[in-house]
Amino acid sequence: MRMLHTMLRVGNLEESLKFYCDVLGMKLLRQKEYPGGEFTLAFVGYGDESDHTVLELTYNWGTDKYDLGNAYGHIALGVDNIYETCAQIRLKGGKVVREPGPMKHGSTVIAFVEDPNGYKIELIQLGTQGSANKQETAGAANS
Repeated sequence: MRMLHTMLRVGNLEESLKFYCDVLGMKLLRQKEYPGGEFTLAFVGYGDESDHTVLELTYNWGTDKYDLGNAYGHIALGVDNIYETCAQIRLKGGKVVREPGPMKHGSTVIAFVEDPNGYKIELIQLGTQGSANKQETAGAANS
């Protein structure tokens, strides 16, 4: 088994596509409208679905906002240079909601950005998160 995708409901598909593709650098992999169900699915990611986990953005026609609740945490992305990545995100109109720096009670360097729907995306500086066997749960300590 392997993870295929994570689905997020979005209130404005074009705005969300702009954020994930233009600001975070993902590619629109496929998009399809379902008139009978009145929804559109758009799949975005950093590589082909055959060997990468991707995001499914679901737009339910006529719904422009969702209550995110308090159970959802975040999506995490590994980055080579977290400070430059945050600077580029800001230049492209993205919102950094937690500046880069070490997580509380650990050494993993993290930052958080927020998409147009309020979903949090954690950026993790690659090489700072510990070994695969004893990786710190960065997001849980700072969510």
